[in-house]
Amino acid sequence: MNFFFLAFIWLGLTLTLLILTIIQLVKTFKERKTLTKLRIAKLVTFSLLFLLTLYRHKTNLVIEKVDWFILENKRNEIVEQVKDKELNPNVSWNGWVCELPFKFPVVSNGGNDIGISRNEENNGTTVTFWVFRNFFDSPSTHFVYTDDPEEIKRLDEKIAKRPENNWKIKENWYRTYGD
Repeated sequence: MNFFFLAFIWLGLTLTLLILTIIQLVKTFKERKTLTKLRIAKLVTFSLLFLLTLYRHKTNLVIEKVDWFILENKRNEIVEQVKDKELNPNVSWNGWVCELPFKFPVVSNGGNDIGISRNEENNGTTVTFWVFRNFFDSPSTHFVYTDDPEEIKRLDEKIAKRPENNWKIKENWYRTYGD
């Protein structure tokens, strides 16, 4: 989705949660003598959701880490299938995108597509999984596997330039943001 629209959606969500938090705070204050667990739970829930929307960068990082932790093994299986050439680019509109079959869980957001690049000179393979995918003018976030020395060098340079947005997860695995 275009970032322009996402900004308005985020603003609407934030304002809605702020209003709901204020309403719950007022109700909690009015009912302070006969306070119930449900009222406290509502106040805490709306307050927490409101705060999470304000600190969305940190919230997104936590979501990414959970995503990585839960789906790491499945992504490694997919990488092995790409290396064995069981999975190849398979869409007509792009020469490097592979639309994963339905038997796979959603390991790549934005359509469960992955990017496959092969370097024939050094037999290197790069597989890109989208964490947050934009199609137009906003940058995307990726988990990238590569055993291609040229791509590893490029990614290491990218990490050196912008370490706050790009980093090495573990051997041959990277988290990247943007182009």
